[in-house]
Amino acid sequence: MNIIITNSAGVPIYEQIADQIKAMIMNGKLKEGDALPSMRNLAQDLRVSVITTKRAYEILEAEGLIESFTGKGSFIAAQNPELLREQNLREIEKHLTAAADIARRSGITTEEIKEMILLLLEE
Repeated sequence: MNIIITNSAGVPIYEQIADQIKAMIMNGKLKEGDALPSMRNLAQDLRVSVITTKRAYEILEAEGLIESFTGKGSFIAAQNPELLREQNLREIEKHLTAAADIARRSGITTEEIKEMILLLLEE
């Protein structure tokens, strides 16, 4: 599992882990039934505390993205495609709202924003 942690992100490490696993689930890299590394193994790989990985897994479990079974491990939960789509739409809306606020403050036009979005979607 390729998780990249940065200390300068201003985001807690457990959130970085949870967000990256969530992204892998949403883009299909992790599928229903796939096993996640044990909390201990992931902590060793990332050189972080087991408490940090436990917290990340708890977030994912609370959001219904993973299921954990004592003695067996954690696995990707069955996903409702419509629910995943809705989560993705909410995430996009959050980022676009922030971008729109910056654009308004900076005097960037709607056309410039549209052009940026189209260019980014083509990449």
